[in-house]
Amino acid sequence: MKNVLSTRAPRMALAAIPAAAMLFAFSQTASAQALAGQSLEDRLNTLMRIVDEQQRQIHSLERQVTDLEMAQRGRGVPGAGAPAGSEAVAEQPGADGLPVPLPPLAQVTPGAPAPGNATGTATGVPVSPPSPEGGNAGGNSGSNASSSASSLPPATDGSGAVGQTQRAAEPVRTQAEQAVVQREHAPLFDHKLTMDFGISDTYYDRRQLQLSGFLALDAIFLGNINLGQTKSHQVMADLDTRYGLTDRISVDVDVPYLYRRSNFIVGGAGGAASTLSDATVSSHALGDVNFGIYYQFLKETNSMPDVVGSLRFKAPTGTSPFGQKVVQVDANNTNLVAPTELPTGTGFWNITAGVSVLKTYDPVVLFGSVSYTYNVARSFADISSVQGQTEPATVKLGDIVQFGGGVALAFSDKDSASVSFTMALEPESKTRAPGGSYQSVPGSETTAAVMNFGLNHVVNKHLTINGAVSVGLTPDAPNFVVGVRFPYTF
Repeated sequence: MKNVLSTRAPRMALAAIPAAAMLFAFSQTASAQALAGQSLEDRLNTLMRIVDEQQRQIHSLERQVTDLEMAQRGRGVPGAGAPAGSEAVAEQPGADGLPVPLPPLAQVTPGAPAPGNATGTATGVPVSPPSPEGGNAGGNSGSNASSSASSLPPATDGSGAVGQTQRAAEPVRTQAEQAVVQREHAPLFDHKLTMDFGISDTYYDRRQLQLSGFLALDAIFLGNINLGQTKSHQVMADLDTRYGLTDRISVDVDVPYLYRRSNFIVGGAGGAASTLSDATVSSHALGDVNFGIYYQFLKETNSMPDVVGSLRFKAPTGTSPFGQKVVQVDANNTNLVAPTELPTGTGFWNITAGVSVLKTYDPVVLFGSVSYTYNVARSFADISSVQGQTEPATVKLGDIVQFGGGVALAFSDKDSASVSFTMALEPESKTRAPGGSYQSVPGSETTAAVMNFGLNHVVNKHLTINGAVSVGLTPDAPNFVVGVRFPYTF
């Protein structure tokens, strides 16, 4: 009996729609005749009453259409898409007179089309609910339910009906949030090729006190005191090629090309400490090529973050800094010395293992990472910078521990901004002469901390523009780094 009544109700509602439309047309004709012969004030009052009556009729028609559509798709009948005992919820109208959406059904932004092949009503009530598994919706097996980047909010994990009927699935991210994920966290894991081209400028400004003389009576310095300054720009253009092998494994290779320019300024020209002289040295060559593999341990759900592990290798393909000779540039200033060539690499193989974590709280994205870099010891035929001198040795750079974290805010579907902090700790480097033991290099321990500010814009589904500015917080960090990247996904 209940099924018969539920089938008859939509037919009655369907038959009531033409009748309501005819009444609406008759009321329009009668209202136009009533306006003739009235004063302006009376006409305004009459028009206001007519508008109110038309709005009530429109709401009534919308309510009937909504009831009809919901009944046709089984939304108002228990056992066909709604849990038993929900009749009372479906029959109670909301504040606007429309039926309250059933608890287990995901909501859609008012006015936006519902997922699948069906479209939403004028009030924003979805007419084809998405399946919790992301497949075909119940009661509408002929249409495919696809998720939109911004229309479906993450399912609740509490005690509500949504959490009982939907599994903990991967939250749907907007395009802006996805750009943050690729930039701050990990590459794509969906069998797509990404070509990421970037260019950046790193600036250093270092000042060093130089003493040329001796101490008399262990207290009085006799000689020249000069302040040396080095200004350096390092422009790097690189192409990072990434490809997702599976839904959890991705690989990439990054090929950089560097241009370095340093200006050395020191006093002492002509024997006068106050007279400055300078020299400029520039070099350009291939940098250290690096490649890596990423594995996604955990996919983000409503209660768990996204966890990705990485293993990267860097090859010494750039110009090594060891064995570069320092020469006197100005004949009138013995204090001004500069290398004949600037290095574009570290000269070492290294291996970096890291873990990054990311969690989306739309529109906020939280991310963090920690990594450990092991520098492989290497023997060099000459590490001396003194011209005419050769000093073979084995060099072991300190292993680097790096950690950081930040937050990104997606303020539209295509734009987001981020701020993060990164710190790298490197202990002293060591050298070992042939047949000897390792000796620490004084002053080689570094602590580099920077603040990073980023801005991402999604141009289309293929191209994204990522801009970034990093500001050094310690003397071992660069003064600033400014760069832009253009990842393009095929």
